[in-house]
Amino acid sequence: MYTYKARIINVYDGDTVTALIDLGLHIKVQAKIRLKGIDTPELRGVTREDGLTSKARTEELILDKEVTIKTFKDKQEKYGRWLGEIFLPENDTSINQMLINEGFAVPY
Repeated sequence: MYTYKARIINVYDGDTVTALIDLGLHIKVQAKIRLKGIDTPELRGVTREDGLTSKARTEELILDKEVTIKTFKDKQEKYGRWLGEIFLPENDTSINQMLINEGFAVPY
């Protein structure tokens, strides 16, 4: 729905991040982004090891980097996160799809 430039400042798990989003006019907001269309293993329970691996890959790809975020709803989902797809601006690669392709996530 909307496209923003942002810096990823925290990776909670493989499919949830915190971004500092540039709204323009020197206005920036911090928001939690749930990566749309993917699901990664949880950090608790029997999937913990895979969850930590997925989180590490997401951190490697986008933590402390400038990215482009495309949001899909004009409201937050039930856990207060915005649904979005994250792209690396240098080659317009979708992180969401990359995590699926590399086996760190499954389509959701």
